[in-house]
Amino acid sequence: MPNRSCRNGRPGKNRSGKNRSGKIRAWPKLYGARSARVTLLPMPEETRTAPVRPGPAADVRPAGYRAVLAVGEFRAVFAAHALSLLGVVVSEIALTVLVYELTGSPLLSALVFALGFLPYLVGGTLLSGVADRFPARRVLVVCDLLCAGCAALMALPATPVALLLGLRCAIAAVSPVFSGTRMATLGAILGDGDLFVLGRSLLRMVAQSAVLVGFGLGGVLLTLVSPRGALVVTLGTFLASALLLRLGTRRRPARDGAGPLVRYSLAGTRQVLGDRRVRALLLLLWVPPMFVVAPEALAAAYADQIGAGTVWIGLLMCAMPVGTIAGELYAGAALSPGARSRIVLPLAGCGLLPLLVYPFHPDPGWILLALAVAGSAGAYTLGLDRWFVDAVPEELRGRAMTVHTAGLMTIQGVGMALAGAAAEIWAVSTVVGGVGVLGTLCCLLLAAEVRRTAKPAPAGAAGHEVRTEGRDGADHDMTGR
Repeated sequence: MPNRSCRNGRPGKNRSGKNRSGKIRAWPKLYGARSARVTLLPMPEETRTAPVRPGPAADVRPAGYRAVLAVGEFRAVFAAHALSLLGVVVSEIALTVLVYELTGSPLLSALVFALGFLPYLVGGTLLSGVADRFPARRVLVVCDLLCAGCAALMALPATPVALLLGLRCAIAAVSPVFSGTRMATLGAILGDGDLFVLGRSLLRMVAQSAVLVGFGLGGVLLTLVSPRGALVVTLGTFLASALLLRLGTRRRPARDGAGPLVRYSLAGTRQVLGDRRVRALLLLLWVPPMFVVAPEALAAAYADQIGAGTVWIGLLMCAMPVGTIAGELYAGAALSPGARSRIVLPLAGCGLLPLLVYPFHPDPGWILLALAVAGSAGAYTLGLDRWFVDAVPEELRGRAMTVHTAGLMTIQGVGMALAGAAAEIWAVSTVVGGVGVLGTLCCLLLAAEVRRTAKPAPAGAAGHEVRTEGRDGADHDMTGR
């Protein structure tokens, strides 16, 4: 019988696992036909006995946007998202013009945009439980139908201004529930891996594109029909979105839910914000956008400061969304999941630095380039989305996504208001430069907090991963999705 303590003529081991030098050595265990994974520290006398394989964040080839669009349910969600967003943008333009025609008040017409942000906080906090308590498809369809009903009432000739503004609030209060439910549903449609990240990226790019296309389309539409006629178009987009979601997605059961809705929603919000890791990730998703909206909010004032015409106002407002779309397209199509994870903290921490060119009064072309570069830093959200989904329990995901959406919209509204208030005191170029400095400081502190709260890397992510196969030789990745 061969000596069990001798292996390939090298110093042997006794059954306790010690070699003759007295050092403990780890041996992989076999469990029948199943594969097991262990991490071994490299030893001088060891030879590789199994292939080294990458960990979960490895630089594997990205799935690509084509793979996401190949999923039929996602195509329905994608098309519905585009339609409803176009409807919202057109309704904002039409409602602004309508309120100004009825009242002649710049304040009331500006409230149309402000009311698109403020109710997010209420709806996202008190109604977030809807996303987990009821089947997702039902929630999405009912939200679209409610928005369609509001648009129909807005289009009626007898609707007074106060009711118009109230209906605008109602649409804004429903929006975070719709967005949170849709985001949580993506996990069921695409899984929690790379497809989910790319799906979220596509929806964000649709949102940016809808702003660019919607404002232009709305302006052209108002040359052809009255503001109330444009609101009828919005009604049609909401109904088409509801139909796509009803026919194009599968029914899935509710995740969780018991007790009064408001209490259930508030409990979920406390759970989300009470977890240090989730809270840090949320803040990193919220704070950079709060600062980055300042140049867009002050575009008209900055164009006036430098004596530029109205064409430059449009260019200043478009530069950052164009950069955002370009950055996300590159990160999603060209970078691996591991590379996207590595760029999260650098881009989030330094993405506002291009705004520091404002106080130096460069030519407007350089400002456009700086805004595009700042927008491209938004690619950090691809990797951060994956971290956020991994950190949130499945039963809490709908409420967490709703809180995320509500907080994002609310904090952007706050950022716009603060930037406008600061521009009443200082020059716009000084304000935007100050936003770059203060925002970078805050983002670097948040990036450090996210790093501190990160969980230790899974076994094999930093060392050698050794796989031992069972007798059937099955190649089953135990960390794969």
